[in-house]
Amino acid sequence: MTVIDDFLQNAEPSIRRQLERIRKISKQIVPEAEDCISYGMPALKYKGKQFIGFSPHKNHIGIYPHGKEEIEIFKNQLVELGYGFSSGTIRIPFDKPIPENLLTEIIKHRIKRII
Repeated sequence: MTVIDDFLQNAEPSIRRQLERIRKISKQIVPEAEDCISYGMPALKYKGKQFIGFSPHKNHIGIYPHGKEEIEIFKNQLVELGYGFSSGTIRIPFDKPIPENLLTEIIKHRIKRII
């Protein structure tokens, strides 16, 4: 069991499924990703640098690509989908999971900046 598994055990089942989906997609893109807890939330690292964090909140799931650039590049798509965001956070409503292709693009962009 990893630190993320421990964290997810305490999440409400429907929210846990969404968090596990984000983690699964992330690990499909970056199979060598390492689990960690950072700022009290699950995160994944590549080459020692975090490329995504994800955490449940009262009304949404926060996705943290650990870079303002990713938010700026994908902000039009985020707006079209009706997602809220700030300089470092994407707010995903519980009833509107992030599309796999958009999450994939965001992660790939972040990984390019790490390499």
